Amino acid sequence: MKKLINDPKNVVDEAVAGFEAAHGDIVVVSHDPIYIVRKDAPVAGKVGIVSGGGSGHEPLHGGFVGYGMLDAAVPGPVFTSPTPDPILAATKAVDSGAGVLHIVKNYTGDVLNFETAADLAAADDIEVRTVIVDDDVAVKDSLYTAGRRGVAGTVLVEKIAGAAAERGDDLDAVAAIATKVNSQVRTMGVALTPCVVPHAGEPSFTLADDEIEIGIGIHGEPGRERIKLEPADAIVDRLLAPILEDMPLASGDKVHLLVNGMGGTPQVELYIVFRHAAAVLAEKGVEVTRSLVGNFVTSLEMQGVSISVLKLDDELTALYDAPVQTAALRWGR
Repeated sequence: MKKLINDPKNVVDEAVAGFEAAHGDIVVVSHDPIYIVRKDAPVAGKVGIVSGGGSGHEPLHGGFVGYGMLDAAVPGPVFTSPTPDPILAATKAVDSGAGVLHIVKNYTGDVLNFETAADLAAADDIEVRTVIVDDDVAVKDSLYTAGRRGVAGTVLVEKIAGAAAERGDDLDAVAAIATKVNSQVRTMGVALTPCVVPHAGEPSFTLADDEIEIGIGIHGEPGRERIKLEPADAIVDRLLAPILEDMPLASGDKVHLLVNGMGGTPQVELYIVFRHAAAVLAEKGVEVTRSLVGNFVTSLEMQGVSISVLKLDDELTALYDAPVQTAALRWGR
């Protein structure tokens, strides 16, 4: 294992400390319990938005804390859910009296621990709504979930819900927007290589030099099938087919296309993927009007990519375009 770390037990603490040092103009970090909060939280009269989950997926979630997106993020150990205590503390830290929305990726530990934190917050008279993100079309159930996994579509849920909260929508309206985004986004990924969890010190799974895993999860969970390595365009076709089968799009529809790197994929390869994905959609009369290309929801140093397609309307487009200022996304301010 070759990693730029000191002690595997201190990876998250040291990474969060570095994040705080780099982005102190945007965030404040609580170290005990550990969570990241926007510097001006709580914002008077605004719905607070909290997300979180296991570390190792950066910039998710801490990189999306700031104006127009998340009010707080709770990092757990690598690939392991945070416990209810820091989730509760983060919820309290962002509550201004307008209530708090929890955006939770559909992994059993995350769902249970956020649910416990929401119950504890309710006992303190904080109104909490929860939206579960389950955009992965690869498999229905996996090692970590009951139902579909929450993956890269989470970024779009957080961005658009964050904009709704920033413009002053109430708690029910922000939750409804988040639910709508989740219902209209689909994701499929592929792994070219495994990743190495620091405390394990060895690959999380094995792939032959000429093998890839179609439908991989962001923790290295198995996907749909292992196949021999193919050219990029053929792999893109394999990823888009189940997305378009699960969410049929009509000619004239407008979409957001997110090509997300898994942590170890060069940007040049991501743009090759985007090129063909956009062309396939164009052939079907579907217009890509918004896009992101880069590493947003990663799996440590895994080489691979996921493709997310979000069906847009005028409201979702306007909310996506709304100003945002976070470590990983910023425009309009």
